[in-house]
Amino acid sequence: MSEEAAKIQSRLIRDLEPVVAVELERHLQVQKNWYPHEYVPWSEGKTFAGPLNGDPWDAKDSKLTSIAQDSLVLNLMTEDNLPSYHTEIAISMGRDGAWGTWIDRWTAEEGRHSIVIRDYLMVARSVDPYELEDLRMAHMSLGYQTPYPNDMLHTIAYVTFQELATRISHRNTGKIAADDMVESMMQRIALDENLHMLFYRNTISAALELEPDAAMRAITDVVTNFEMPGANMPGFGRKAVQIALAGIYDLSQHIDEVVWPVLRAWKIFERTDFSGIGLAARDELATFLERVGKEAATFNDKREIHFERQIARGIEPIRIARA
Repeated sequence: MSEEAAKIQSRLIRDLEPVVAVELERHLQVQKNWYPHEYVPWSEGKTFAGPLNGDPWDAKDSKLTSIAQDSLVLNLMTEDNLPSYHTEIAISMGRDGAWGTWIDRWTAEEGRHSIVIRDYLMVARSVDPYELEDLRMAHMSLGYQTPYPNDMLHTIAYVTFQELATRISHRNTGKIAADDMVESMMQRIALDENLHMLFYRNTISAALELEPDAAMRAITDVVTNFEMPGANMPGFGRKAVQIALAGIYDLSQHIDEVVWPVLRAWKIFERTDFSGIGLAARDELATFLERVGKEAATFNDKREIHFERQIARGIEPIRIARA
């Protein structure tokens, strides 16, 4: 980060403090507390093999399809890395005043997500418990390192898009699970993610008013290099492809349901307050969106061909119906 960029960051952390305080208070007023234990069918549980001499897990125990299993595991592993996320965000924002109060509150709320998903998976015997724990250990041993260390603007721009992306992934995972309990649980988690997105989105809106060019540069960097925080997870690539094919989360959804709604909320292509750096960043973003839109259309075409071939072989594809 250049000396000038560092000065802008420091100034923004100071000047955005009142905004963060207002957003924190708004969040606390609209957020509703919920309890993970209420979403878990405890009466269905039974002891596993091991020191307590229970029954070993068997693949037939799970009521979920393989794609629902993969998606729930991917979502859970992403949530599990919360300690790393907390560290990176706290470093970028600082722990003083409303900034620190927010990041601690956000962390507490996010912690519920991994608690309830794991409890459900274990009680319902939905996945192999040994594989799940081995994957958790491998994933958390890698941790998470932000590509934007000690950079508040880039970090908040990133989590704005990431929270909305996670909301959609959770919501659609619930839909494809074909289980009312899973859908209810994932909808509850998705509500949290949406409220978190609003906090970050509104904070960037204020940053755009104070430092439009620096904020625009951060937004473009994040959108053009976006990667979900679980991308370093062992086996992520295979799971991500299957999830995209099923319509749980794919490139079209990322652009149409995540990137564009946020950019419209910020009025990125209507603003008239950008100068050289900001204008160049916006032009770069426009070029990227045009290119990736074509890539998304190509993927959708290939997916339909894939489904047609499955149907021709007598295989009913697992996917979320598109409107």
